[in-house]
Amino acid sequence: MEDSTGAAWRARIRTAGSIERDREALARLVDEDQDPAEVGYYEAVSDPDARAMNRAQRSYAGQYERRLRRLSDRARNSERLDQID
Repeated sequence: MEDSTGAAWRARIRTAGSIERDREALARLVDEDQDPAEVGYYEAVSDPDARAMNRAQRSYAGQYERRLRRLSDRARNSERLDQID
């Protein structure tokens, strides 16, 4: 059975979206006006470490989801082969 904490984390990562999309939207806002809060948010999402962490988390979550699908497909195919024999 799947770890519910891990499932919740992967769901949160999947629904959060890419930090790059947020960064682009904030860049447009900062270009229009120099609101200190928006500048702070932009600097936070422009941090190379934050961007790298976001990419790594999204990659890991995606790899794990693909692995679960492959295992499910293998089990389903194995059941079909067992029914044929």
